[in-house]
Formats: sequence, structure tokens, C-alpha cells
Amino acid sequence: MRYFAGMEKIGRVAEIWRYPVKSMAGERLERASVGTRGIPGDRGWALRDEKAGEIRGAKKMPALMKCQAHYVSEPSATEIPAAEITLPDGAKFKTGAPDANQKLSDLLGRPVTLWPLQPVTAREHYRRSAPDNPDMMQELRQIFGRLENEPIPDISMFGPEILEFTSPLGTYFDVMPIHLVTTASIEKLRELTPGAKIDVRRFRPNVLIETNAGMTGLVEANWTGRTLRIGAARIKIEMPCVRCVMTTLEQIDLPKDPSVLRTIVRDADQNVGSYCTVAGGGAFAIGDDVALE
Repeated sequence: MRYFAGMEKIGRVAEIWRYPVKSMAGERLERASVGTRGIPGDRGWALRDEKAGEIRGAKKMPALMKCQAHYVSEPSATEIPAAEITLPDGAKFKTGAPDANQKLSDLLGRPVTLWPLQPVTAREHYRRSAPDNPDMMQELRQIFGRLENEPIPDISMFGPEILEFTSPLGTYFDVMPIHLVTTASIEKLRELTPGAKIDVRRFRPNVLIETNAGMTGLVEANWTGRTLRIGAARIKIEMPCVRCVMTTLEQIDLPKDPSVLRTIVRDADQNVGSYCTVAGGGAFAIGDDVALE
């Protein structure tokens, strides 16, 4: 797709990702459409920790990162179909299977239940419970994977809704419906942490943008407040994505590696990638141009 004069072409769409079950490995797409709630079916399912009494992901249940999930039929803006889950041992089952909750509870060592997205009005479903650690600073250090000598992110930046609820109501997103990362940032992290396996899957974006030759460093950090044209969609870059312990966790073929997060905290102001909202819905595909308005 070509753009009008005045737009700055910064690259192309390299990868598109959708995550059927929150915190499990996602599925790569050739094309996608976005609406105000992002890509249909993204984080369409999540697990509720019945002992804690809230929706939780791999920050508290890291074994989820070694599971995979894919939809058995295409989601829509109004329908979340079943997903097939593959456990680390290769066992497969669908989200609606009678023993699905038990299989996941056995894996995680605690009682959990699988839930599709609930409506915005289901406030109790999304409400946060009391933290595991009454020392809130230590609780935040655990969630964000920070050492004692490292800064803790200012969680007030996420707004009052995220402080009260585990996600924006009606969604299972951590903060916003679209998350993007650039190849320039991935390459910079590889340069800064040569001994680590820096893989885009550690960052779980919806869109990986292959930036133009010559664009280097953590470039998306400079785009906050601007709007991207991605294919026919317009994506508003709202804030940098502060990284947490999930970047360090073991995945299907990625080792556990705390050095990834040490580099991000020390050299990237704690952030990699951007959280975004949808300024204008539309479709895009692998290879589509990406431009800054």
C-alpha cells in the first residue's frame, strides 16, 4: 500500500501475532483486521486462579508460557470460538473439554478454570484480589522481575482501571489492545546482550515491524503520541511497554534468561515496544507498508 505525501514510511509488517489464551504461545497470521478491541480473538481466553480469586497469567503461573494455543475456527468481533491447547508434554485438548480445567490445574499445581471473554458489565470477574505478598513493593518486584537495586515501574501510569481490575473491562489485555515491537529494537537488544537468545516471542507483540535500513536503536520509544498507518488501519501509539518478568521465562524452545530483563532495565529505561489503541479500524497483511502520520 502506498501513502500520501507527508507520511514517513518507516518499514513493513514482518509478523502478525494473535494469542488465543492469555500467556500461552500464540499463532502467527498472514493477515488481520483490527477494531477498537484489537485483533478479533486476541486473548480471547484466560485462566482464573481459583485460590487467589482472580484472572492470572504467566507472571504468577510461568508454566503457561510452555503451552501453545490455536483457534479451531476463526474468531470475530462478537464470537470467541474454542481453542486447542497443547501442554508441554504434547497432550492436546480443547478449551471446552470436560477435563480441561483439571488438566491445567494439574500442570500449574493450583486450581484454575478457563474462561472466554466476559462482558464489560462482569466487573467482579475482572476485579483484582488481594496481592499474594502484603508487602506491595515486594509484590511488584516479583511481578516485574526487578532486583532490589533496580527501579520499580510507576504503576499509576496504567490508569485507575488497571489498578482495580486485572485488565481493561471486557478484555484480557494487560493494558491496551495492540502491542507492537520493531526489528530495530530487537537488534539493539541482541547487540547489548550478546549471550542471550533475544527472540520476538519473548515480547509477545501483535505486530513486528521490520524497520527501514538505517533505523537503529529503540526507535519506537520516540513515537509515543503519534499515529501509524499499518495497511488500512490507523494505530495510535499511546505509551512505551514497560517490561516484566515474562521476558525472562522459559518458553517451548527458549530458555529461562534473566539477563534479557537486566539489559532492558539498565539500557532501555525498562521499556521495549509500545502499547497502542486503534484510531481507525482496518485490515493489514504481511509485507504491508508502515508509515508515521
